[in-house]
Amino acid sequence: MEHNTPLISTIVVGLVLAFLLGLVAQRLRVSPLVGYLIAGVIMGPFTPGYVANQNIASELAEIGIILLMFGVGLHFSLKDLLSVRAIAIPGAVVQIAAATAMGMGLSYALGWPLGGGLVFGLALSVASTVVLLRALQDRRLVDSERGRIAVGWLIVEDLAMVLTLVLLPAVAGLLKGEVNGSAGWLDLLQPLALTLGKVAAFVAVMLLVGRRVIPAMLHYVAHTGSRELFRLAVFAISLGVAFGAANLFDVSFALGAFFAGMILSESELSQRAAHETLPLRDAFAVLFFVSVGMLVDPAILIREPLPLLITVLIITFGKSVAAFAIVRLFGHPTRTALTISASLAQIGEFSFILVGLGVALGVLPERGRELVLAGAIISIMLNPLMFALLDRFTVADDRDGPKTKQAPRSDGHVVLVGHGRVGSLVSKVLRDNGAAVMVIESDPERAARLQEEGVTAFTGNAAAPDMLEAAEIGQARGLLVAIPDAFEGGQIVSKARALNPKLPIIARAHSDEEVAHLRSLGADVVIMGEEEIAKAMITRIGVPG
Repeated sequence: MEHNTPLISTIVVGLVLAFLLGLVAQRLRVSPLVGYLIAGVIMGPFTPGYVANQNIASELAEIGIILLMFGVGLHFSLKDLLSVRAIAIPGAVVQIAAATAMGMGLSYALGWPLGGGLVFGLALSVASTVVLLRALQDRRLVDSERGRIAVGWLIVEDLAMVLTLVLLPAVAGLLKGEVNGSAGWLDLLQPLALTLGKVAAFVAVMLLVGRRVIPAMLHYVAHTGSRELFRLAVFAISLGVAFGAANLFDVSFALGAFFAGMILSESELSQRAAHETLPLRDAFAVLFFVSVGMLVDPAILIREPLPLLITVLIITFGKSVAAFAIVRLFGHPTRTALTISASLAQIGEFSFILVGLGVALGVLPERGRELVLAGAIISIMLNPLMFALLDRFTVADDRDGPKTKQAPRSDGHVVLVGHGRVGSLVSKVLRDNGAAVMVIESDPERAARLQEEGVTAFTGNAAAPDMLEAAEIGQARGLLVAIPDAFEGGQIVSKARALNPKLPIIARAHSDEEVAHLRSLGADVVIMGEEEIAKAMITRIGVPG
């Protein structure tokens, strides 16, 4: 039996290298994404040693995109999407136009034809789905207003790229100057009308048929009592709808999966479905970053230093400035504008597909594809730094903001991380008993409500730099970590313990392993929900605990 198959070796080497380099990046206080990208460069055809199958890596990454977009759809209802249309649609269109114009300016300076410049500019205008969603999920911003605007903006960009990919083969002759006259314009209008019709038909089918069939199917499987079948049903729905959307309606896998998740979000089983897809979603997302790294030739840093620098500046600075200006013009606060700017300061999967098609059709020079690929990996590496700057601004903004509605600070306050179902109950009891509480909450809407009630509340991830310092952890009489994620909770516990060695720290967990993990990082008490429920049941039945 052959053990060194391309599929197995690509998965194994990709995940092992990504793990090792991601671990190194984490130790160096850099985003693990950088490690995943470098793993792809090492596995790519431009560096010595093992060369992975790039086609297989790309297909594996596509599965990750499908699962990720399905998970986002589960948290993003149709109502949420429509609620941000006023900013997402015009904002995305104007930002695409601005980035395309900047890209065409660079291409003109390099002596490329107009058609090549148009494709190059469009490739620089669209952000990566995986990178954006990973950044928002790490900060638990997907369900916030900022997150909904960013995701809605991304959906509009994806729709624009779907239209571009369908139209490009039909108008390639026009872009190369090979077709003139009214016949050329008919070649443009016909595929445009056909594409719009297909997208409209897909949306209609999902709203009229999928809205009934998908939730009903998942409810039926849930009532069988089989967790294995339920998990399989979730994967079958997400992958099946995405595959059907691409093959029947020419809609991208990502958009098909997003609509499937959005339809299912109306069911009470949506949270369970999101939980079931999480492990595979993370694994395939890692393979996506590895596949991006495989596309990059490091030698371009020497061959094309100035054009590459300008390309990166267009992606990370030009697009960000345009997005910031648009969001502010629509009356949204600076924090929202900065979040959108940071989210869009990178490019990804649609850019790769577009430049590949442009080169194949003879519209874009090969040099253009190399610049886009190198610009993509550099922008993805820089994107965590953009969000780190955003986190620092958020902390500074919370420090400098008005305190008139907040409770007065005093020594001996309690720092509470998370104000969800558990945190809100804890907060209420503490406040009812006169305790001073400072809350760190990732959802800005919850934090705003707390501030209106007179509670000191900071918006952001408690594991981010300076967030615990902003909550004056050195003077606190206790830290309560009420978020359900034990890994993130462990980071918070570790940082708090380093800042205040004598601080009493209480955290929550869902398993014995999580209890041991949190205690090893410095938690004094770890409460496991299942254990407390069991004790309460035993007490109620009259048996000594």
